[in-house]
Amino acid sequence: MSEPSTDPRPSGPAASAPAEPRELPESPELPAAFVRPPRRRGVGPFSLRQVTLAIGVVSLAAILLTLATVPLGSTGPGLPVPNPGAFLLHSAEPGLRPGDLAPEFSGTRADGIAFQLLDLDGKPIRLADLRGKGVWLNFWTSWCPPCQSETPILRTMDQTYRDRGLALIGVQVQQTVDDGRIYVAKYELGYRIGADVAGDILRTYKVFALPTQFFIDANGVIRQVVNGPLDAASAAALVESILPPGPAKSAAPSSSP
Repeated sequence: MSEPSTDPRPSGPAASAPAEPRELPESPELPAAFVRPPRRRGVGPFSLRQVTLAIGVVSLAAILLTLATVPLGSTGPGLPVPNPGAFLLHSAEPGLRPGDLAPEFSGTRADGIAFQLLDLDGKPIRLADLRGKGVWLNFWTSWCPPCQSETPILRTMDQTYRDRGLALIGVQVQQTVDDGRIYVAKYELGYRIGADVAGDILRTYKVFALPTQFFIDANGVIRQVVNGPLDAASAAALVESILPPGPAKSAAPSSSP
C-alpha cells in the first residue's frame, strides 16, 4: 500500500501548463517640461572642459603679460636696480657709479686687439674731444621696445640743448652699421650714433639693461646713471644738471633817480 504524496505542487493538467507572464502597467509619459535634462558638470551653461580651457588661456595671458612688463634677471643688495620697463641683457652687476671718471671709448680686449668706438660714418668718437660739454650717453638697440619709445624724447632733448653745450651720443649695441642708419632715417635723428658692433663699449661701461643712460659733466665725471628709459621731465632735469655754465648775464643798469 503506497503512502499518500506530500508534494504541495498541484498535479494534473493544470500543473504542467507554464504560468503566463504578468504585464506591468506602462508608466505615463511626462510632458517635456517636466523631464530633467542629464546633469552636466561645469559652471552655468559652460561645461567643465570649457571652464578649464578658459582658465588655462587666462593664466597663459597673465604669464606673458608679466614677462613683458617685469624686467628679467635679478638684483641683489648693493646692485643697481633697473627702472620699470628696462630690458635686461643679464642680471645686474657692480658697475660705474656717480663720481667715477667716465672711461674712454677705446681700449684693448683680452685677446690684445685694440678697439675704438666709431660713428656710422666710420669716424672715431672720443670722450676727450667732448671735454667742456655735458655728455649724455644712451645705450640702445633698434629691437628694444623701451628704447624705441624713448627715442623721440632724445631727439627733442638734442634739439633743445645742443646749443647750450649738450653732446648726446647714442651707443648702438651689437648691431650692424646699416641697422643704425635705417633707425636714424626712420626717427630723423640729428645726434651722433656710435656703432658698438662688437659690444666693447657695452662691456667697458658694464651695461646690463637697455636703455642705459650715463650723464657726464664737463670734466668727464659721471653724475648720474639710469638703468632704464626716461620720460621727458626726468631727461630734461638730468640734462640741466650736467650742462656747462653759460656766460654770466650782465645786470641791468639801474636808472638814476
